[in-house]
Amino acid sequence: MGVWLKNGMLFNKDGELMRTHIKIEHGTIAAILYEQPLEANEEDVIDVGGRLIVPGLIDLHVHLREPGGEAKETIETGTLAAAKGGFTTVAAMPNTNPAPDRKEQMEWLQARIRETARVNVLPYAAITIGQKGEELTDFAALKEAGAFAFTDDGVGVQSAGMMFEAMKQAAALDMAIVAHCEDDTLTNGGAVHDGEFARRYGLRGIPSVCEAVHIARDVLLAEAAGCHYHVCHISTKESVRVVRDAKRAGIRVTAEVTPHHLLLCDEDIPGLDANYKMNPPLRSREDRDALIEGLLDGTIDFIATDHAPHTAAEKAKGIEAAPFGIVGLETAFPLLYTHFVKTGVFTLKQLVDWLTIKPAQCFGLKAGRLAVGAPADIAVIDLETEEAIDPETFASKGKNTPFAGWVCQGWPVMTFVGGTLVWEKGRA
Repeated sequence: MGVWLKNGMLFNKDGELMRTHIKIEHGTIAAILYEQPLEANEEDVIDVGGRLIVPGLIDLHVHLREPGGEAKETIETGTLAAAKGGFTTVAAMPNTNPAPDRKEQMEWLQARIRETARVNVLPYAAITIGQKGEELTDFAALKEAGAFAFTDDGVGVQSAGMMFEAMKQAAALDMAIVAHCEDDTLTNGGAVHDGEFARRYGLRGIPSVCEAVHIARDVLLAEAAGCHYHVCHISTKESVRVVRDAKRAGIRVTAEVTPHHLLLCDEDIPGLDANYKMNPPLRSREDRDALIEGLLDGTIDFIATDHAPHTAAEKAKGIEAAPFGIVGLETAFPLLYTHFVKTGVFTLKQLVDWLTIKPAQCFGLKAGRLAVGAPADIAVIDLETEEAIDPETFASKGKNTPFAGWVCQGWPVMTFVGGTLVWEKGRA
């Protein structure tokens, strides 16, 4: 038994796109046939019509808001949005209420994921109790309860001593420390980047140095602790330089970049629209160019969305008072494909790798590849059809995006998790 995905286009081991048939059986990939006729019963075949077949996309930076923020998002709605975007594995940040900062809360979260998630969810545990930066959590107990890694994302760990101890404990457990890098003494209470847009509108700006100085501190701590240290949503040219130098020195540091920091800079903000407010903020054109260069030369390891849903009422408070963050799961691939692959900046293989095998390799995941025996986590993507981004059609509760109306190609049309079709375009 099982089902065949027929007539898909798949990258072979040499990185060439070939017409391919994939057999899914018992939740795994049972066979891959390249350029061969398929003999199977019609009822056991899904003809994907020459569309691209890729490993299910991986996003290691999302906010699902549950518990405590269910008006913004839930595990169910956020993972449905992930499936709609072609993502089959996401890692959920711990800035919830309560945070997963103790074993019992992590066990509750794992049970809730099993009950309601549409895709694979890897839950982060907090580095400090309540993410307050005052007392470390019980790393061993949280790992036993299923923590994926440790982070206080949303706030930077301000004490170097606290971060060093966290890194030593994480290293002893072979776990990663994942950091939102921001020195609170340097943020200036800003809402946007300290640049052209801030000056034009008389707003307080967040300087680039507040991020880069934390990364510089942390890579040295990671070297001393022997820890895997991962930089969230890198945004400045100085930060890229620090990570590049650290990698050259042999320090175990990895980094991610968001689609919005690759696509936009502060000069692109059209006015006082809170849908352009995120943290880190949209930086300068030079910063954006450095991020693209860093991704291409391997300084930045992969792409993650930082999917951050908020209610319409929250974002209506204006750019200074509204919370930071935009949604990204449902638009990441089409935006990046349209504006980087179609224009020749990235190859299609590079884009797919940055959203699949690269994050998997950085964190030792079994996901991110299509091979016989691997989990049948698969996305089917239509590279031809053009559609405009319409927030009202989002599966996410959050509609807060600066990309409304952007016309894109590269839309996912089917998503399988463990061989089960969890989302299909046009199907309720």
